[in-house]
Amino acid sequence: MDAQQDLAGQAAIHKGARHAQARAPLDTAIAKATRRLIPFLCLAYIVNFLDRVNIGFAALHMNEDLGFTPAVYGFGAGIFFLGYIAFEVPSNLALHRFGARIWIARIMISWGIVACAMALVWSETSFYVMRFLLGVAEAGFFPGVILYLTYWFPAATRARIVAVFMASVPLATVFGGPISGALLEMDEIGGLQGWHWLFIVEGIPAIVLGVLALKILIDKPADAAWLTPEERRALTQAIEAEDSAAKEVGYADIGTALTRPKVLALGLLWFLIVIGLYGMGFWMPQVIQGFGLDPLSIGLITAIPYFFAAACMVLWGRHSDRTGERRWHIALPLLIGAGAFAWSAFSEPLIPTMIAFTLATVGFYAALGPFWSLPTAFLAGTGAAAGLALVNSIGNIAGFVGSYTVGVLKEATGSFSAALLFLAAALALGGLMALLFREPETPRR
Repeated sequence: MDAQQDLAGQAAIHKGARHAQARAPLDTAIAKATRRLIPFLCLAYIVNFLDRVNIGFAALHMNEDLGFTPAVYGFGAGIFFLGYIAFEVPSNLALHRFGARIWIARIMISWGIVACAMALVWSETSFYVMRFLLGVAEAGFFPGVILYLTYWFPAATRARIVAVFMASVPLATVFGGPISGALLEMDEIGGLQGWHWLFIVEGIPAIVLGVLALKILIDKPADAAWLTPEERRALTQAIEAEDSAAKEVGYADIGTALTRPKVLALGLLWFLIVIGLYGMGFWMPQVIQGFGLDPLSIGLITAIPYFFAAACMVLWGRHSDRTGERRWHIALPLLIGAGAFAWSAFSEPLIPTMIAFTLATVGFYAALGPFWSLPTAFLAGTGAAAGLALVNSIGNIAGFVGSYTVGVLKEATGSFSAALLFLAAALALGGLMALLFREPETPRR
């Protein structure tokens, strides 16, 4: 009996060793891809988000210099998304066809040039035109990177990887807020105002990174010379197996990906999240300005909520991957964010207001990693390219609707209270939607 138990135990040990040996190339491939690709993509997204929302800091002086009302500013900040939405699906399909390396580089160089040219704005019309063109230039970057990550990282690791990548957004404000505030102090240097320098200095890195993308990015694991043959084979097989499973569900072609209710529902959920995200990004500097602070102090204070958000979203995404649970990992932080926005609407002193803003920011950012693990789990091939772009396009309509609505509410009421309640309602509805969402079943292997 003892001999039989010993033999069974040895067999189990050998089986476990073979399983660990089989997993080793995949694990090391993922680790290498993380070290090689994620830092560059994070840096690129920091620059991307900063060039998109630095208008919030520029507005502290630009609005007065050019005579823009809150409604004019809100419309101009939001019209960016109309250009972005119009070209997003075609851009992502082009990335899928021509390769991520070339297409992401093209996007970055284009938006960097337009971001610098924002310094040429002199009127309402020129403001609207340049913001629209910036949206056209940036179209496809975010969903393109999300699609690119599906080429490299299996679904079981994706919430963590996406959370690390999207931590770039709060980090963009952690570093960009103080930098933007300092650049606003450069009035009359070289005959330019501080907001002119802000656009020029913060636009140049996108051009530089776009050129570097041609050298750093690799389209797919099979082409990566920095992986061993075993690692390339293991990672390629893992990704292809998931693509095949997704194709069996029926989300692998453009037609179904653009029309399936599950994809459209995720687009609506992303719409509600984005209302909070850009409502905070575009308007928080002006809310804080109401406390009588100078631009540099505003920049330093706005960094606080995003510092905590960056840390929490990575930890929350890792927890979602470890448990395999997605819906509550989206809903709970959104509901917390909704409560915090509602609190901020009735808070008058600076410190309680910033505590509320910090909780709200942590809430909607913590939901991002688990959220983007949902569509990437059942979209594949050209269906993934089109579907991810569609979800992001629907969501980015909120960038226009939310920004403009906040501006109108501020102008109509003379305060930000009604606008903050509007943001709270959007996140609360998003939390309820997340709880009702059911992910399509993927066939088991």
